[in-house]
Amino acid sequence: MTKLDRHNREEFMQAIRTALNEEDIFQFRDYFLELHPSDQLEVFMRLAKEQRQLVYMYISPEEMAEIFGGLTFMKQKLLLNELNEAYAFNMFNHMFTDDIVSFLTKAENAYAKEIIENLDENKAMRVENLLSYEPETAGSIMTKELISISAADTVEDVLKLLRKEAPHAEIIYYLYVIDEDGELAGVLSLRNLIIAEPDDMIHEIMNSRVISVPENMDQEEVGKLIKKYDFLAVPVVSKENTLLGIITVDDILDILDLETTEDFGEISAAKGATDIDIGTLAAAKKRSPWIILLMFFGMITAGVIGWFEETLETVVLLGAFIPMIMDSAGNVGTQSLTVSVRGIALGTIDKKGSFKIIRRELGTGFIIGLLCMVIITLLIALLYSQWILGLVVGISLLFTLTLSAAIGAVLPLLINKLNIDPAVASGPFITTINDITGLLIYFSIATALLDIL
Repeated sequence: MTKLDRHNREEFMQAIRTALNEEDIFQFRDYFLELHPSDQLEVFMRLAKEQRQLVYMYISPEEMAEIFGGLTFMKQKLLLNELNEAYAFNMFNHMFTDDIVSFLTKAENAYAKEIIENLDENKAMRVENLLSYEPETAGSIMTKELISISAADTVEDVLKLLRKEAPHAEIIYYLYVIDEDGELAGVLSLRNLIIAEPDDMIHEIMNSRVISVPENMDQEEVGKLIKKYDFLAVPVVSKENTLLGIITVDDILDILDLETTEDFGEISAAKGATDIDIGTLAAAKKRSPWIILLMFFGMITAGVIGWFEETLETVVLLGAFIPMIMDSAGNVGTQSLTVSVRGIALGTIDKKGSFKIIRRELGTGFIIGLLCMVIITLLIALLYSQWILGLVVGISLLFTLTLSAAIGAVLPLLINKLNIDPAVASGPFITTINDITGLLIYFSIATALLDIL
């Protein structure tokens, strides 16, 4: 199998395009099917629509199934519009159940129903079973294409089974052992199977200490578990410990990528609009409510400035430093927010860790504030010859940055305690809160020292 690198990528692309233009099916299949599946996907998406139409004629629905499973939903919809129904339904029948379910959960109900009706009976039952689980749980993302073996089998029996069943399984590096009641009894690695004697009994060489996940576990927790133990797959079991399916590491990587994208969307107040495949109108529709809401929060900032209008009229130069106070507060708060949300997402913050991170961010904010206070006080004194004004701005920065760092660290922790995604403590919200806090501190200090300014 060939894996493209930057040196031969264009050469391969040109050879494949030439084969398609000359309608040379044999040459095309030689080049295309030699590629790694990931490169097949990339090459396929770089072809023109007319060339893709030839590809559908040159490769089977079974071969197309792997390409389709690797596409984003938007690109899957585009591809389905180019396929005839018979080819598409045949392709779905050759896909893994978890990939089918991933597509159906986003597809329109009528079309999803039509796909299920055209699946093989056994596959349709497995797909409907997965669709019955709550979204984003272990049960909803597992696949049924696995190889289970009996504890009473011999190594030779299992090897014969593998030769027959391996082509239809998503992963064969782990073989899951079940007892006569269908309960998960152990796990056997392919390595240990190969080095065992043909007449060895499975129950003698299997590992009976199996790490599994319940069917209702959150998909993000499954990802953390797979990462912790460096698994390629993890079995999913029922309350009765019955083996239901497996979750593979490639699916978890996709899920963690999706979770990260969602968190970025939350933090940037652009949830649901981070996908570049979304159109301009759709992106604006998703992002505008956040911006309008933040605009109203911004009016509070304007109100704070209005409360201290008399102070600002007395010392007009105070207004020149408002953007600096607000920007600094927002930047420090967003830094602390990022640290806090990351710690929660990775599971590295426990009860004791919460106090530790708050103390650290508070101290960090104080040190940054102290440095900024010294620098800005000296600059204002040198540039404007006003030491008192420099001290007002400097002390305001010290208190503002210290408090902003604490707010950025604490707010996600409080939200997490309420079982809400801490990413909703987004950057723009933290920035707005710290803007208001910074201005209150700044003008309160300035008003208190107005007589000597």
